[in-house]
Amino acid sequence: EAQCGHRQRRTSCLWPYCSLPLRSDVFHQWAEAVGGARMSADLLLEELLIKRSQQKKRTSPLNYKERLFVLTKSRLTYYDGKAEKKFKRGSIELSRIRCVEVVKNGGGVIPCQNKYPFQVVYDSNTLYVFAPSHDSRSRWVQSLKDEIKDNPEVLVKFHPQFWQDGLWLCCRQAEKQALGCEQYNPLEDITPTSPAASESSSRPPTPQGEDEDDEEDEEEEVVVAMYDFPGMEPHDLSLVKGEEYVIVDKCDVNWYRARNKYNEEGYIPSNYVTEKKSGNLVQYVLCLSLCHALQDKEGAFIIRNSSTPGTYTVSLYTKSSGDGGAAIKHYHIKETQTLPKQFYLAEKHLFSSIPDLIEYHKHNAAGLVARLRYPVGKQDKSAPSTAGFSYEKWEIDPNELTFMKELGCGQFGVVRLGKWRAQHKVAIKALKEGAMYEEDFIEEAKVMMRLSHPKLVQLYGVCSQQRPIYIVTEFMEQGCLLNYLRQRRGSFNQGCLLSICLDVCEGMAHLEANGFIHRDLAARNCLVNDSLVVKVSDFGMARYVLDDQYTSSSGAKFPVKWSPPEVFNFCKYSSKSDVWSYGVLMWEVFTEGRMPFEQSPNHEVVTLVTQGHRLYRPKMAKPVIYDIMQMCWYEVSKKCEVNSLYEAEITLNNCNAITKLCTKLLKNVM
Repeated sequence: EAQCGHRQRRTSCLWPYCSLPLRSDVFHQWAEAVGGARMSADLLLEELLIKRSQQKKRTSPLNYKERLFVLTKSRLTYYDGKAEKKFKRGSIELSRIRCVEVVKNGGGVIPCQNKYPFQVVYDSNTLYVFAPSHDSRSRWVQSLKDEIKDNPEVLVKFHPQFWQDGLWLCCRQAEKQALGCEQYNPLEDITPTSPAASESSSRPPTPQGEDEDDEEDEEEEVVVAMYDFPGMEPHDLSLVKGEEYVIVDKCDVNWYRARNKYNEEGYIPSNYVTEKKSGNLVQYVLCLSLCHALQDKEGAFIIRNSSTPGTYTVSLYTKSSGDGGAAIKHYHIKETQTLPKQFYLAEKHLFSSIPDLIEYHKHNAAGLVARLRYPVGKQDKSAPSTAGFSYEKWEIDPNELTFMKELGCGQFGVVRLGKWRAQHKVAIKALKEGAMYEEDFIEEAKVMMRLSHPKLVQLYGVCSQQRPIYIVTEFMEQGCLLNYLRQRRGSFNQGCLLSICLDVCEGMAHLEANGFIHRDLAARNCLVNDSLVVKVSDFGMARYVLDDQYTSSSGAKFPVKWSPPEVFNFCKYSSKSDVWSYGVLMWEVFTEGRMPFEQSPNHEVVTLVTQGHRLYRPKMAKPVIYDIMQMCWYEVSKKCEVNSLYEAEITLNNCNAITKLCTKLLKNVM
C-alpha cells in the first residue's frame, strides 16, 4: 500500500493496473467518486488506454484520445478519460466484433505515449487502441478473443498493419473494405508470459454516462455524384450528376446509404460518387491506357493517377520533342507544403484547385513542352457498372429479361445478348443441361457477386428459381480478347499491347487481393468493351480458398498450355499458378492471338515445360517485356529466389507487383 501511493479502501488498491504509467491520479479520482463500490459480476477488464479516431468519413481528423476502456461479457465500452465528465463515448457489442489482433507497426512512428497498438474490427469499421505495455495489450487481445471466438462472422483474413493516409500499409490496397492479406486465427493464444497484475476483489462500478451515443461525433462526409443513377428499387436513392449528397452509412464496399438535399435517404452505388474536395477531377478523364487515348494531336493530354497514391500526373503529347520526334511527356502535379494548399506544374504558377491549374495551362505552356490543348476522351463518359442493379438485389425475375441474339457458347453455357427491364443491355448465360452441378453454378455466381472492379466483368444477378438457371452479367460489346487480337493483327503498337496486359493484370490483382484464384486465365476468357477496356471474365473455374491453394480432387480438365508444372503434375492451384497463366496471356497478346506451343500437343507440352522449356520471345515484345513473361514462368519452388527487375524494386510473385511494373513500362515504351 505504501509503494502504491493511491488512497486505499480495505487492504488492496482499487485499481489492479495502477502500476501502469498512465495518469494514475485519474484512477484515484474515479475510485473516490464512486465510493469504492464493487463492479458488476460480468466485468472482465478496465484500463485507461488511448484510442485513435476511427475516421469513418474521409474528412474526419486523425487524432488520439485517452479513454477509460471497460470490457464486460457483452460489450466493449469506452468513457471520457477526464474524471470530472464521466461520459460514455462509445460502445461496441461483442457480437458485432469480427476480429481482434495485435497491430504490427513495422517501425513506424506512433504519435502518442502508448506504443503497443491492437485493433478491434467490428461491422465494417476498425478501432485502433494503444496500450501502455506489452502485457497490457496481451491481456486485452486475449480477453477479447476469448469472448468473440464463437461469433458467426469472424474474419478469415485481416490487415496486420494500420489503415493510414488512404492505404493499408501492409498490402498497399487503397480500398478500406478490401479483404485482409493475412490469415486470422481467432483461437491463437497470446497470453503474456509474465504474470498479470492480480485482480482486486473490490472495484468501482462503470461510470454512468449522460452521453449515450455509440460513436464520437465526426464531420459529415459530403460527396458529389459523377453520374446519374435512377433508383431501381424503393430502398434506392436516385443520383443527379453534379449534386451533393451526405454519406449516412458505408454499409457495403459497393453500396452506401446516403441523404440528398431533401433529407431523403437510400442506397447509392459507391463508384458513382466522389469526395467533395478542391482537387477533384470529375471533369477530366483519368486514363492509364495512353495508347488508346492520345490522338496524335499537338497538346493532347490526359490526367491520370500517379504511381504515388493520392497524386496525379499530366501526360502531354507533342509532335516535336527535343529529340526531334513525337513524344509523351509526364508532369507531376505538385502541392505546396503551406496552407492553404495550392497546386502547380511550374513553381511560379500556383492554383487553388487542379481544374484551375489545367485551365491556365490550356492557354499558357509556362514551362511545358506545349499548351494543354486537347483533353483526350469523352467528357461525359459512360457510367461504370454497379455491383448488382440495387443494394442486396441478386435474384433477378426472369420475366424482367428480354432475350436477343446469341453471342457464343462457353464451357458451361450459351451466352445471349439481352435487356433487363427493356433498358439495360446485359449478357445472359444459361446453364447447359448436365454441364456441371447446379450448386457449382450458384457458387460461381456467389464468387462474382463479391467482386466489383473496373477490370472485372461485373455480375448483376442470377435467376436461380427456375430451370435453366441464368446468370446476368455486364455486356462487353467487342467480345472475346482472343478474337479481338486476331481480327486486328498488324494494327497494334507495343504501347497498346502493354496496356491490354495492364488491364488484365489490374483485374487479376484484385482477384488475388480478395483471396480468389481464377484457374483458367487466358485471352479467350477476357472481354473487350466499346471503350477498348479489357476485363477478366469466366469465373467458371474460380474458387475461393482459405489457404491460397486449391488441390483439384475431381480430375477435371484444365488448360495445359496455360498451366505451370504444379498444376499438370499435382493439380495444385494458387495465385502463383495464376501468375504463370498471366505470363502466357502476355505472350498471346504480344503475338496478337497465336496459340501457345502451337506445334505441340498437350502431352508434349507437359514434357517440355517440366524439362524447363519456355515460350519464345514474340517479335513485338521488347526484351524487358519478355523478362516479365519469363519471371512469371519460374517454378513455384524458385519464385522466392527471383531477383526483381529495376534495382530489386519488385518481385514478381503476384499480380499486384506486375501491375506496378507494367505501369512503369507503359510510360517508357511510349
